[in-house]
Amino acid sequence: MIKMAIFDLDGTLVNSLDDLAISVNYALKRAGLEERPAQNYKFYAGNGRDMLIKRAMGEAADNKVLFEQVRDDYDAHYAVHSNDHTQAYLGCDKMLAGLAAKGIMTSVLSNKPHQFVAAILNKLYPNHKFTVAWGQKPEYKCKPEPDALLAILRLYGVKPNECIYVGDSDVDVFTAKNAGVRMVGVSWGFRGREELMNAGAPFVADSAEELLEYISELYEQD
Repeated sequence: MIKMAIFDLDGTLVNSLDDLAISVNYALKRAGLEERPAQNYKFYAGNGRDMLIKRAMGEAADNKVLFEQVRDDYDAHYAVHSNDHTQAYLGCDKMLAGLAAKGIMTSVLSNKPHQFVAAILNKLYPNHKFTVAWGQKPEYKCKPEPDALLAILRLYGVKPNECIYVGDSDVDVFTAKNAGVRMVGVSWGFRGREELMNAGAPFVADSAEELLEYISELYEQD
């Protein structure tokens, strides 16, 4: 039986692309570096804040002092502006409510620094109570390492075969594989259907309604 669905955040529950791009570009500009097109950030994001910034900086990230300056400026800007343009994806509120109605716990596990996660969810999903919502914490390695996901399962007494992980990128597919949990991809996020299928996603939903149906079928089969 599926007891918990754990969701990636950026590109899965929320479209945060513009705010990520604006904040990193702000930091790049302050460092005298070239700003990047917003669409590039679909491929920069996914492996945590540090990798996001390193990809945007390119070879300049080899300069440790400069990298730390850009990271600090990004953190300061994003802390204020993380909710300026970020939006919930269509139908995800109803999808989450549908899972909750079945008694399925819903959680979030993001590679975004932990301090940014709650404010985004509180604004965009004010009527939904997540069981737990974690960003990247220093005591756990970033996804696709399974440490944080498995810690959430232990915390709530959920076995890996009772969990399904939902995400929009190959990082999410590999996270689920590494943790030994089921996985479903979503095509509306940053990376798209092809990347998910190539990484081994067993199913890719094209809408929040289809995602709810897929998880519900697994719940009922078990």
